[in-house]
Amino acid sequence: MARYHIETYGCTANRGESRRIERRLREGGHHPVDGPDEADVAILNTCTVVEKTERNMLSRARELDEETPADLVVTGCMALAQGEQFREAGLDAEVLHWDDVPTAVRNGECPTTTPDTEPILDGVVGILPIARGCMSDCSYCITKHATGKIDSPPVAENVEKARALVHAGAKEIRVTGQDTGVYGWDDDDRKLHELLERICAIDGDFRVRVGMANPKGVHGIREEIADVFAENEELYDFLHVPVQSGSDDVLGDMRRQHQVSEFLEVVETFDRRLDDWTLSTDFIVGFPTETEADFEQSMALLRETRPEKINVTRFSKRPGTDAAEMKGLGGTVKKERSKAMSELKRAVVGDAYESMVGERRAVLAVEEGTGDSVKCRDPAYRQVIVQDAPDHGVEPGDFLAVEVTDHNTMYAFGDPV
Repeated sequence: MARYHIETYGCTANRGESRRIERRLREGGHHPVDGPDEADVAILNTCTVVEKTERNMLSRARELDEETPADLVVTGCMALAQGEQFREAGLDAEVLHWDDVPTAVRNGECPTTTPDTEPILDGVVGILPIARGCMSDCSYCITKHATGKIDSPPVAENVEKARALVHAGAKEIRVTGQDTGVYGWDDDDRKLHELLERICAIDGDFRVRVGMANPKGVHGIREEIADVFAENEELYDFLHVPVQSGSDDVLGDMRRQHQVSEFLEVVETFDRRLDDWTLSTDFIVGFPTETEADFEQSMALLRETRPEKINVTRFSKRPGTDAAEMKGLGGTVKKERSKAMSELKRAVVGDAYESMVGERRAVLAVEEGTGDSVKCRDPAYRQVIVQDAPDHGVEPGDFLAVEVTDHNTMYAFGDPV
């Protein structure tokens, strides 16, 4: 778990983005500290109104780069519009979209559920932690020290929690955990597919998103899980399966418990059972033992599978982990590899959203966006932004049809029809 420090500059919309970032960080078990000198990561949410503001942002980024012992993440308007200025300034910083910040802070580690693993209702989104802990022993992850092995409440108990969220007004239920794929392993049963089937049978009009599931856990139940997705429209056709590397050698050093072939078999199973679905995955670049050939294998895997959501994280050492004792790669190598993979990511994801333009999609409005926009999700959990939402009478919780009119790298734009 990381200690973070966040600074926000600019308008109300920027402050709203920072609140969303903090909410996801707190849900993941991370916690704020009083200043950058105490933080594992500093986050600078930037503004770019006038030239003087830009100079101030660069100056503050340099100060944070010096004050923070570990990582610096730069996001916000200037980062998105003029990210090259931070790179040209020689800052050792990751320049990221707002949506990518929480995953980068996590550093490839499993998320950590809330301490009491109780459900949370946030607007129309219900967050349902189904278990605590995991079955992995990744060499770079500090989360396992806080959570231990998997501890799964019974299926019936989680179903009742989900039913309570629906009755309280949840339109989207996010099934979360350190590793949802190993739910039930603590009593020698593999029950994720049973749990999802029973949640989908709850009376009501809602959608379910399955949270991160490591390839090893999903692999053994890939046919059963794919069948549940195919048979229940309540489930978003979306699966987050973090592969982390395209090299079996690096995966072995990471102690990831799966091989690339198992990840590919999961993808192939879903391709066979679902006509339209979203693959989400994670890559850690610059792991201490990653060679140039290993990195190229990761790039090749990304090109082959073409995930529509890709989290790219530069490796950084976590105290108390085995990987922290390894001789690391230089910062320049990690930065170059991260840049190359991030460029490929933008091309792959951009192609996916470009292909949606001109299509009509059924979506669920999930939460307010920037200004008067609303963030919506289509059946494959792709993000579609409806602008001027009040003029269209659209608000979170509404189901509607949209025509996709445009896109950028991270999402599409749609008009209600």
